[in-house]
Amino acid sequence: MKQKVVAIIQGRMSSSRLPKKILADISGQPMLSRVMIRASRAKTLDQIIFATTTDASDDPVAEYCDFAGLDFTRGSLYDVLDRYYQTALQAKADIVVRITADCPVIDPDLIDDVVNTLLEDEYDFVCNRLPHQRTYPIGLDVEACTFKALKKVWKSAKEPQHREHVMPYFYEGVQLSVISRQLSVGESPRGYKIALLNHVTDFGDYRWTVDTPEDLEFMREVYKRFNGRDDFTWQEVLDLVHDNPELAKINANVQHKTLKDIDKRALKK
Repeated sequence: MKQKVVAIIQGRMSSSRLPKKILADISGQPMLSRVMIRASRAKTLDQIIFATTTDASDDPVAEYCDFAGLDFTRGSLYDVLDRYYQTALQAKADIVVRITADCPVIDPDLIDDVVNTLLEDEYDFVCNRLPHQRTYPIGLDVEACTFKALKKVWKSAKEPQHREHVMPYFYEGVQLSVISRQLSVGESPRGYKIALLNHVTDFGDYRWTVDTPEDLEFMREVYKRFNGRDDFTWQEVLDLVHDNPELAKINANVQHKTLKDIDKRALKK
């Protein structure tokens, strides 16, 4: 029986470093729309849902999604794991794909690569990056897991970083073995079977996500060079950056957040 694959794209207006970024304009479209349109080109996805929060600050997000005809849900502001679980439960998902709304050059082929790897083998969790190991640019991050495994994590994970970052409970402490140049696998200390997709050439230091004003400026320049199109591939972005090295300088000094960087406002609740 075919499994239902649901991509859940998370986003909220109260981002600590760049508030309201998910509705920021990028060549005539809000960023969240750019992400959803690009993700919709993935062949493996049966449904895409934007998961925002019940906080009043996200009323404009809900209004935009409703106006644009985008599937959306609203859930916990800081417990993003619960937001994912409740959304997946409502959607009756068998496979859950995690994407974030600050990645407007997310690539549908990479989404398909991650999902197909999960479907083709008995993994609990598959991704194309881990906090300590990545070969794809920051901003192309895709994570997928079975709903069965997500439910176990939802019940078990207690630490703030596990609830806010959704997936680290799966892979914390995992030691991976290289199966091929494109695939590493392992079993985490908590018993989850993990697979990591690698790119042959390491581009893990490239920054293509939006978390600061500099990042937004970079992304607007990228879309400008493609004349507002959003059907370009990540390899085309790579060629663009290599041909125009001044682009990468725009956000070269931005420090990437880690799993230790949780929103301190959640701890005051």
